[in-house]
Amino acid sequence: MASYPSRSKAHFHARSVSLPSRPNPLIPQFDEHLYRVRASEATSSSLSSIGHRLNGLEDLYDCVHDLLQLPHAQHIFFQERQEKWVEEALDGYLKLMDVCAMAKDVFSQMKQDVQDLGSVLRRRRDANDFSEYLTSRKKAKKVIQKPLKDLKGRKSKHTNLASDKDHETMAIITMLNEVEAATFAVFESLLSHPVGTKVQSRLNRMSLVTKLVHHKIAGSQDEETNTNDFKKVDAQLQLLSCCKKSKSANTMHVENVQNQLGKMESDLIVVEGELERLLRRLIKTRVSPLNILNV
Repeated sequence: MASYPSRSKAHFHARSVSLPSRPNPLIPQFDEHLYRVRASEATSSSLSSIGHRLNGLEDLYDCVHDLLQLPHAQHIFFQERQEKWVEEALDGYLKLMDVCAMAKDVFSQMKQDVQDLGSVLRRRRDANDFSEYLTSRKKAKKVIQKPLKDLKGRKSKHTNLASDKDHETMAIITMLNEVEAATFAVFESLLSHPVGTKVQSRLNRMSLVTKLVHHKIAGSQDEETNTNDFKKVDAQLQLLSCCKKSKSANTMHVENVQNQLGKMESDLIVVEGELERLLRRLIKTRVSPLNILNV
């Protein structure tokens, strides 16, 4: 049976007693999807880039689900069902589901807030009408703070692998740990965005090739691309509040805010949809081992 992917991007070619020595095509697919999610970690932190990372996670989980359907993977889960790593894996993915569901609710509310703010601006009301949007932003930040703190505390979490595990058992444990860690990293970036905090890059854990890809991409991005979307809107609203005396300046700032809100609404719609699809994949991925254990 073909082996499972490890931390590196290298492909495995271990021989199997039940399948030809040719590696399973799912393995390089998994490597590539994981590589892309990690490589995108250090690029722009805009909402649109986070949406792309969520889409990359969806592809990664599709591959993980297919790998877990392989007979040997099912055999490992059945044989190891009493081991601590199985419980930790199931618990970890349950937490991922909870964070994903919470994030979906928060970003759905943010999308509604942006739409409501756009409606206020179209009616050209007084700047005091922004208070509802700003109050909702504060509530969202409060909701996000605790799960965000928990995510930061889980970044370095790794299951202790027993030395008596065979190679393929170690490989599947590593695979699940890597996917869980990558997902938590994406969620941390996602939840940090509306709060306005920066996520510390983990480039030191990336391969040399990944670093080179990052520097190439980062070099082609301007400062505006990396500016936080929520901070852009907040800054524009502040300018709008200060420009009541000049009608022309006020009109210009209203148009600027409307343009920014239009882009932000589009990105939030994408993120909301990606989170909904990712949540379905997380549920499916966690159900697969449970079905094996309940046989």
